[in-house]
Amino acid sequence: MKIGILGGGQLGRMLIQEALKYDDDFYTLDPNADCSCANISYFTQGNFNNKQNVIDFGKDKDVVSIEIEHVSVAGLEALENQGVKVIPNSKIIKIIQQKILQKQFYEEFQIPSPNFQIILSREEEIVIGFPFVQKLNTGGYDGKGVQVIKDESDLINLWDEPSVLENLVDIDKELSLIIAKNERGEIKSFPVTEMVADPKLNLLDFNISPTQISEDIQNQIDDIAEKFMKAANSEGLFAIELFLDKNGKVWVNETAPRLHNSGHQSQEGNANSQFEQFYRVLKNLPLADTSSFGFSGMLNLVGEENFTGKVIYEGLEEVLKLPNTYVHLYGKGDTKPGRKMGHINVLSSSREELLEQLVAIKSMVKVISE
Repeated sequence: MKIGILGGGQLGRMLIQEALKYDDDFYTLDPNADCSCANISYFTQGNFNNKQNVIDFGKDKDVVSIEIEHVSVAGLEALENQGVKVIPNSKIIKIIQQKILQKQFYEEFQIPSPNFQIILSREEEIVIGFPFVQKLNTGGYDGKGVQVIKDESDLINLWDEPSVLENLVDIDKELSLIIAKNERGEIKSFPVTEMVADPKLNLLDFNISPTQISEDIQNQIDDIAEKFMKAANSEGLFAIELFLDKNGKVWVNETAPRLHNSGHQSQEGNANSQFEQFYRVLKNLPLADTSSFGFSGMLNLVGEENFTGKVIYEGLEEVLKLPNTYVHLYGKGDTKPGRKMGHINVLSSSREELLEQLVAIKSMVKVISE
C-alpha cells in the first residue's frame, strides 16, 4: 500500500520505523526539509495546512493519515470526495483541532469534561468562576496556547482570541488512554497511563504504565472511552487525556486524533506498541495485543535552556549502560530550549523502582548544543 502521512515529525518517524518490517511504502508531507521523516520515507516538502498541497500529495495514495492535527481539513474532505481513504476521518479531525468544537462535542455526547465558557474576544463578559484555564481555539500544543487565570486581577492577561474558558480541576492524577479502532469495527485500548511530576523539578516529565487506579475509576474511564468512540464514528488511534480529581471523578481534558507522547513507553513496555497498533488500523488488520510487561515508563529528552544549535546528548553513554533502558532519538540535528529531541523508556517490576530509575536518568542526561 501507498500510505501518506501529513506531518514529518517524530510520531511519523516512529510509525514508519515500526512498519518497515512490513511491505508498504510511506510518503510524508512536511514544510521542513530536515524533518524527522525526511530520510526514511518518500518525502515531499510542502504545507500540510494548504488545501491544494494536501490534495496533490494524497490523491494517488491508498490511505492518508496525520501525525499532527493542525492540517487542512478542506484538503482531507476533498480527498475523501475523490475516494481516498482518510484515517481518522476529516469530520473528527475538524472537531478536535478546534477547542471550541471539541468542548461542544463532549457536551453533546455527555462525555464528562470541566465546565466551560466560550468567548470570541476579551471584550465579552466573563461569567465562569475563578480560577479558570484559557485555551486558544486553534494552534495550541505542548502547553502553548494555554494559561491559567487565577483571579480578576489576572484578566489583564486574557488573550484577545476565540477561546475556551474552563474551570480548573483539583487534580489528583493526570491520566491518558490510547484507544484504536479499525475499519472492521474492532476496538482495543492500552492500559491507562499516568503522567507523573518530576519530584525535583515539578514538571510533568514521566509517563508510568499501567497506573494504579480503583475499579470505579477504571469503569469511569471505560465509559468515557465507549462514549467517545461511538460519537467519533471513525477509524483511527486516539489519545484521550484525562484528569482524575481529588473526589475520584474522571474528566476529559482533551483528545488527540493521532499517536501520542503518552503512549511512547508501549514500545518496550507492551506486547505491541501504539505505532504497531496504528499501522494495523491504517491497513485494517486485526488489532494487536496491548498487554503490558510489568511497569514501564518514559521520560522526554528536551532541549536545555540557553542551548541552541547542533545537538549534543550529554551523558547518553552512561544511560546506555543501564539495564532495561531504551533510547529513542528523533533524528533532529538542531536543538533549542524545550524542543522534544527524543525519549527514554524504562522497564521495571515495581512503580517505586521505576520512578527511582526515571529520576536518576533525568539527572544523568542533558540535551545541549555545540
